[in-house]
Parts: sequence; C-alpha cells; structure tokens
Amino acid sequence: MLEPDFYPHPVTTPIQFIQTHVSIVFLTGDYAYKVKKPVDFGFLDYSTLEKRHHFCQEELRLNQRGAADLYLEVIPITISDDRYGLGLPGEIIDYTLKMRQFPQHSLFSELFNQGLLTVERLEELGRVTAQFHGQGVTNDYIRSFGEISQIKEAFDENYEQTRGYIGGPQTQQQFEETQAYSDRFFTEHTDLFASRRQGDWIRECHGDMHLGNICLWQDKITLFDCIEFNEPFRFVDVMFDVAYIVMDCDARNRSDLAYGFLNSYVEQTGDWDGLRVLPIYVSRQSYVRAKVTSFLLNDPAISPADRKGAETTAALYYQLAWQYTQPRAGRLLLMSGLSGSGKSTIARKLALELGAIHIRSDAVRKHLAGVPLLERGGAELYTPAMTSQTYDRLLNLGVTLAKDGYTVILDAKYDRQLLREEAIAQANHQGLPLTILHCSAPLAVLQQRLEERTGDIADATAQLLPTQVAVFEEFTQKELSSMITIDTSADIDVHHLKSVIQP
Repeated sequence: MLEPDFYPHPVTTPIQFIQTHVSIVFLTGDYAYKVKKPVDFGFLDYSTLEKRHHFCQEELRLNQRGAADLYLEVIPITISDDRYGLGLPGEIIDYTLKMRQFPQHSLFSELFNQGLLTVERLEELGRVTAQFHGQGVTNDYIRSFGEISQIKEAFDENYEQTRGYIGGPQTQQQFEETQAYSDRFFTEHTDLFASRRQGDWIRECHGDMHLGNICLWQDKITLFDCIEFNEPFRFVDVMFDVAYIVMDCDARNRSDLAYGFLNSYVEQTGDWDGLRVLPIYVSRQSYVRAKVTSFLLNDPAISPADRKGAETTAALYYQLAWQYTQPRAGRLLLMSGLSGSGKSTIARKLALELGAIHIRSDAVRKHLAGVPLLERGGAELYTPAMTSQTYDRLLNLGVTLAKDGYTVILDAKYDRQLLREEAIAQANHQGLPLTILHCSAPLAVLQQRLEERTGDIADATAQLLPTQVAVFEEFTQKELSSMITIDTSADIDVHHLKSVIQP
C-alpha cells in the first residue's frame, strides 16, 4: 500500500502513513485508506478477517452521522497471481476503509495550537453536537448502559489499572479522593442516573469526541472517528461526549472555550439537568487520558525525554480529574431589564469570563412548549400561566445547579418584584450568594436594537417596549442592596464587572 501503482487513481508520493496501536492509515493525496491491525485487546477485537470486515462496515455506518462527506466505502484487499489489488478479483486477505483525506491543520486540536480556535467556533460546535445527539438512536438495550452498575464498572477498572502509578504521576491523596468522589456520587445520585435513562439521554453517541477527532472540512465542523468497536464506550449519556470537549479546553486553560461550547450545547438541547452529571464524566475522561498516558511509562522502548514528557502529561490529567471532584461554591446572578437592554449580551460575556452557566428564559420557555428555538412563538407562549411556568423552571434550574457548585446566570426580564423576591428567598434559604445585574439604556437605543435584531431566539419586538416600561416594577430597598446597575449604552469592561461581582 506504499506503492503508487496499488491504487486506481493518481497519488501524491511518497505515500505517507500514520500508525496507531490498532490501525494504519495510508495518505495518498485525495484519499486516505485505513487498515485495522489483527489485534485483540479485550475491549477491542480485530483478530479475524471477519471481525475486521464487520468493524470496517460499522465504522463506515456510524461515521455517516457526523462525517458522511469523509467516509466513502469499505474495499477488499485482494491477492491474485502474487499481486495485491484494491477491490480487484482474487482472494480477499483484508479490508480497508476509504476516506477523503483532509489536512491535519484543520483538526480542532491543531486549530487551537495555531490560536485559531475561537469562542464563536466552539459555540458552533455546541450546536453541531446538539444536532448530532438529537439524531442519536436509543432503545431499551441502549438505555441499559446507563445503569449505575454498568457505568461504575468502567470507573473501577480505571482505578485498578492505575494503582501502580501512585507515587509517580499521581499522588495517594489524588487517587483516594478521586475514587471516593465517584463512589459517593454513584451512591448518592441513584435518582439522577435513573432520570437520565428515563429522559432518553443514554444514546448511541460518538464515544471519543475530543478535539483531535473534530475537523473543519470545507468550512463545516465534522465529527469523525467515533467508537465502532465497543458498545459500552458508545452507548453512553450524551454528557459523556460533552465532557471530552470541556476536559480538552480546561486542560488547555481555556475555560472560556469550554463554557462557550457548553452553554451553546445545553441551550440547544434544553438538557440543563445533564450538567449535574457532567463533573463525574469530565473527571472520568481526564482520568482515562492520564491512564493511557501512564501506560507509556511501562514501554521499555520509550526515550528518557519522552518518558519525562509522558509523566508530566499524565500528572496534569490526574490533577485535572481530581480537581473536578473538589467542592465548589455556587452562586446566582439575576439579569434584569427591558428587551433590548443588553441582558443576554452581558450575560454571555460574563459566562465566558466567570466560567458560568447562562440560562435564557427565551430558551427555557420554548423548550417547555416544544417550540424550535429560532421559530417565533405564538400568543400561547406568552400567557401568564406559561410565563409563571417559565420563571419557575428557570429558578429551579438555577438553584439546583448553584447548589451543585455552578455559577449560574438567569437571563430574564425579572420585571416583577414577586419574581425577584422569590429568587432572593430561595437563594437565602439555600445559602447561595445572589446578585442582581440590572441592564439599562435609553429607550431610543432599546428600540433601535430590537429593530435591528436578527437570528436570535428572543421574540420581543420594539412594539412591546411601551407595555414593558409600564409594567416594570421598581426595585425595593432590599433588592437595591444586592444590585449592580449597568448602563449598556456605554462600553462595558466585563473583566472589571467580574471583579465587582467577585471581589
């Protein structure tokens, strides 16, 4: 397969190849050909021709979901008269998966290294991932993989396989506290895991959705190289996939990218409750990355320099896995203001700055009603009953997630004293800090913003402003004591605003 005349099309010479412990990919110019090695690692078995054929077909089938333009066909490799051929008559000795070749610099991991991975691109990835998961298959069999016993088995295996690295890249304290956290989480959250199964959040997912398995192909985000060889790695909670991206961004000290992706994803799916299981999955993905890197330390062929690098990398991921198990202090931020006052713009920027969950009432309302986010809602979406239901759900989410340690920004008009007082009362009852951020601007500015607004999930128009002004209830003295007023007609220094909120 390194010979140009093996292929029925022009190739770029010399033909290069990329080798992993389970496959070889030959790069010919326009096309790449992937051959699976005849190996059996227990969790992965390519040991027979029939199995390699099956898993080539599975890889082709499964990657049609996120990378249909890249994955083309499975072709037999044959031999006849001592000559090997690609799809020619003869004895089939193996199979190869034909794919379109793309430049390595288009990988998200490489885009990050080049400084080209922006918050906007991660927000787009959030929407793409939401669509991918929305099309994911689920059934009783797949949901069974969401049972705690199934999930915990993989965690326990990770801990057992890394005991030998205590005192090396991992400390005894990290090991014990990370394991104790996951054991405690599974014991204390049986209802939460049950709700994940009942809510159909256990689906046929990607299974390995890190930045190195995402590329920008023809200016389109493409999710490729999903897990085809192991069902427990693929039949998982959607947050299992989401955790890979969060972990990759956090490991690179870019929580703004992580939260840009995360807020975009949960707004699209409405799965804010899934954030409750996210920390244990981020810890798990970090721990697996540490484990796999640790295995290199047992390789006698590795150079001293590479060994030192592997130990440093493993230590970083063990540390990250442990950090996600540590208690966090949550808090609530309430946005307030008329439509067009810049609430969502400030909230989005603050969420990136603080590492916060940003929940818009517009999104909550439409998810409750089953209305697509970008579809304009009818009058039934804005009845007093629906508005009450929206604010109840918004506050319930905020308090629940803040109790779990998140900083949560509730983005709504909060124009009634009763709504604000209920939020303050619940925050006080739970011991959660609460700050009201009141956004304001001249009426003419609000009107212009609303007239120019496009492509947003909010339905409010400039015609509603007079009514909103009339019904907006003034802040009480108690509310003023925990409020920051923001004039959004001026430039806002979000970094300074962060320091005011968290002195």
